[in-house]
Amino acid sequence: MVRQTATPETRSVRLLKVGEQVRHVISELLMRQMVHDDVLSAHTVSVTEVRMSPDLRHAAVFVKPLLGEDEEAVIKALRTHTAFFQKEVAGKLKMKYAARIKFLPDESFDEASRIDALLASPLVSRDVEGGQEGGGA
Repeated sequence: MVRQTATPETRSVRLLKVGEQVRHVISELLMRQMVHDDVLSAHTVSVTEVRMSPDLRHAAVFVKPLLGEDEEAVIKALRTHTAFFQKEVAGKLKMKYAARIKFLPDESFDEASRIDALLASPLVSRDVEGGQEGGGA
């Protein structure tokens, strides 16, 4: 049996709600500088998305430092303090199981920039303009 990958449209509302709650807890910890780390104190980090596994035991946390500066160092610092984040999230959300957190860099901004650059290229804009002239219906 082939298992389909979950898209935002097919994930349950419960997964989305819990993911958003985890995102808020981690964002608050970073904003209030509750983590005592020089790298994290020196950077503003955005938690862009949290994807929960269907059993709510794993959380993929996508983060992006402001302006994308020192992304590898920030990810390494976050991964170093994973146990602290897991403990805080479990304490604030009072779930049956504490979710195992995995910090990942958010590539969506880079992908959006790449798509914008492609759309702005002369070859693509010529094709787009040509397609709009011939359309009728």
